[in-house]
Amino acid sequence: MENTELRDIAGALRTARENGKPIPAPTKTWPSLDADAAFEVQRINVDEAVAHGDRMVGYKLGNIAKVMQDAFGLDQPDYGFLLASTFTYEGTTLARERFIEPFVELEPAFVLRNHLRGPNTTVADVINAIEYAMPAIEIIDSRVQNWAINLPDTLADNGSTGAVLLGGTPRRITDINLRDTRGTLYFNGSEVISGNTKNILGNPLSAVAWLCNRLAAYDVEFTPGQVILPGSCLQAVPMKEAGRWSGTFEGWGTIEFDVSCETG
Repeated sequence: MENTELRDIAGALRTARENGKPIPAPTKTWPSLDADAAFEVQRINVDEAVAHGDRMVGYKLGNIAKVMQDAFGLDQPDYGFLLASTFTYEGTTLARERFIEPFVELEPAFVLRNHLRGPNTTVADVINAIEYAMPAIEIIDSRVQNWAINLPDTLADNGSTGAVLLGGTPRRITDINLRDTRGTLYFNGSEVISGNTKNILGNPLSAVAWLCNRLAAYDVEFTPGQVILPGSCLQAVPMKEAGRWSGTFEGWGTIEFDVSCETG
C-alpha cells in the first residue's frame, strides 16, 4: 500500500479514538490492507503519540486463547504496542464513556530485566529475561463499528487496546504456577467467568516467546523494563454498566477497579 493510504487509515483510527465514534472496518474502505501494512499503521500512530508526549512501554498479545478467537471471529492472535497513556491505576474509577464498546480481560503481565529478540527465542530465553510477573486487567476496545474485525483491522487498531491496569502483587515466576493457575473475573462481587493460565498457549511464557518471534519480522526487540502482556486466560466480558470489577488469580493476587456511567 502507498504510504499516503497508511497515513489515511492511521488518521481515521486516531480520530475515532479521540472522538469516541467508531468507523467501518478499514479493510472495507481499503481492501488491500493486510497484516504487514496494518502493523505499519500501528507504528504511524505510536510515533504520532510519542511525538506528542506519550511513551512506548511494551507490547501486547491478544486473542491467543481459543475462546477469545471464537468470540471475535478471528483465527490468529493479534498484537500491538503498549503506550504509557493507556495505563491506569487499580482501585480507581474509570468512566464508561471514555470507551466505545469495551470488554474486560484478566491476564498475567511480565516486566523484563533483560533484552529479548527473535527469531528463535525460546521459552528458556523468556524465563531468563523476566524480572517478575503481576496480575493485570486489560480493557480492550475497538474503533471499528460493532467489533466487525478481521486480523488487519484489529492490527491497524493497535490490537484493540483500551486500557491496562497492573496489580500490586508482583511475584518471581518461580513462585507461581503459570502452567496451571485459575483466574476469575467478578462484577459487583458475583463471579462472571473463570479460566486458566494454561489457556494462554499452554502457558503464558510460551505466548511471550511467540510474540517476540513474530515481531522480529518487524525488527522489534523487547528491552529491560518493558511490560509484556501475553493475552487473556478467559473470554473477555462486556463492560456495560457502573459497578466494581475484580480479577483474581488463585494463590497469587487480586486487582480491582470501578466503572462509572453517566446514566448510573
